Amino acid sequence: MKKYKIILFAFLVLPFLVTAQKKAKDTIPEKPERPAFESSFIIDNPTNVLFIKNTLEITMNHRFGEINDDKADLAGFWGASNIRIAASYAILDQLTIGYGTTKENLLQDFSVKGAILRQTRSNTIPVSITYYGNMVIDARKRDNSITSTLPLKQHRYSFFHQIIIAKRFSPNFSLQIAPSLSHYNYVETYMQNDRFSIALGGRLKISPQTALLFDYSQPLTQFDDDPDRSGISYNHPGLSLGAEFSTSGHAFQLFITNLHGIVPQRNYVKNTNDFFDGEFMIGFNITRRYNF
Repeated sequence: MKKYKIILFAFLVLPFLVTAQKKAKDTIPEKPERPAFESSFIIDNPTNVLFIKNTLEITMNHRFGEINDDKADLAGFWGASNIRIAASYAILDQLTIGYGTTKENLLQDFSVKGAILRQTRSNTIPVSITYYGNMVIDARKRDNSITSTLPLKQHRYSFFHQIIIAKRFSPNFSLQIAPSLSHYNYVETYMQNDRFSIALGGRLKISPQTALLFDYSQPLTQFDDDPDRSGISYNHPGLSLGAEFSTSGHAFQLFITNLHGIVPQRNYVKNTNDFFDGEFMIGFNITRRYNF
């Protein structure tokens, strides 16, 4: 009789246990998908990558001189290079602030990146949406040439806004599309203060530590050609092709690109190199992360 009571009790209690377990599963929050990219930048454009709180990322960007067959410049290594050193810090899991300094024109950039949506592993949220923005100051000393080019203090400022829509299709392939707005307080008369553009970037992993990268940037707002420099156009798209070698703490990107400016709005607004006409250079990016 005692055994029957135990069995009866088990049958009565079992539905409550199943219901409780189902409710527990329903309340488990969905996990976000792993980052679509390894680094916070895919060559020349920011990615949706946001590191956990209290992560510091140090970045070095280097662009050699343009490869020119008419000069003995050793594939641009002896040419005029451009360098940027930067640091970004995750003050929250979904918010990062940064600062960088660039050799060309002594540009000082202050940036912010924040998550709007994050792709989930169950794909209920199919993409990640991230905002990236910066403010850049031209810090060159005032002399006759700078005074004529940037007569007022506010003319030194430029701004960049970008919405990054990224998706991790598989552990080996990720893609992003990113519309952007670049603004310069002061531009030449044949240009406009604002330029809308769109970028497309991808990463294909071919081994545990190696991936192939591409980054394409297309200006949508068209400018007139420079009347004082025949044949010089500011409407060329940016194209970068390369490879990324990464570990748990750092990433190294080696590539060819026609974008020499490094800072996004300078690449979008003031690029005059035509990749398809052989006007490109070798570059690399190095990032190192520290967790505190």
